[in-house]
Amino acid sequence: MENKPATTIRILNADILDITRDELLRRLDRGVLVTPNVDHLVKLQSDPEFLRIYRQAEWVVCDSKIIQIMSRMLRRPFPEAIPGSSFFTAFYRYHKDDPDCRIFLLGAAEGVALKAMDNINRAMGRDIVVGAHSPSFGFEKNDEECRGITEIINRSGATVVLVGVGAPKQEKWIDRWKDQMPGVRLWMALGATIDFEAGTLQRAPMAFRKIGMEWFYRFVKEPRRLFRRYFIDDMKFFIYFTRQLLGSYKDPFA
Repeated sequence: MENKPATTIRILNADILDITRDELLRRLDRGVLVTPNVDHLVKLQSDPEFLRIYRQAEWVVCDSKIIQIMSRMLRRPFPEAIPGSSFFTAFYRYHKDDPDCRIFLLGAAEGVALKAMDNINRAMGRDIVVGAHSPSFGFEKNDEECRGITEIINRSGATVVLVGVGAPKQEKWIDRWKDQMPGVRLWMALGATIDFEAGTLQRAPMAFRKIGMEWFYRFVKEPRRLFRRYFIDDMKFFIYFTRQLLGSYKDPFA
């Protein structure tokens, strides 16, 4: 594995890698991958455990087109946004013929992870996904269930695990349990990616993605669930970022 890229761009209190998708595909081999978006950056202002996990992660990449656009106001912008959902597709295609890449999917509603596994394996022509499991609601609070999940993953022989149960739950679960699975070299915290791969959720049309409006497409699909997140909580990001531009932003945990 090549060394982790040293160059980062500071957005609020997060150091995010200055990296392209192609470079990430070439270099990503082991460690923990997290993909900050606007919602994550807001949560990092009030959750010290989440911030600690972010700062310890080997790979912190810009997931959000909005953040990438906003970064143009900084001295050095991100070269591109790398949405986790589309990156995962590129990742398993890149490793299609790599026998050491054996993926496990953890997350989504009952049966969805298995559907995603079937879709991916059929498309790749081999069982690159070696296991899938949809945990119960609140599983992260049940140590017995979590230990059972670690045993399932260990038995699968997976070297890569995608955890898609929402932030910060997925990142905190990885941080707590990853040492129980020594055969796994790469962890990915990638939200709704399993649903996208299963076809139970559809990504926004490319026109929405190019202008940073994928969030609005998702809101239209799920207005009740996403209204508070997008129109109340996440609006704080723009206040914090304006302070950063003005030199008055202060890391609450510094």
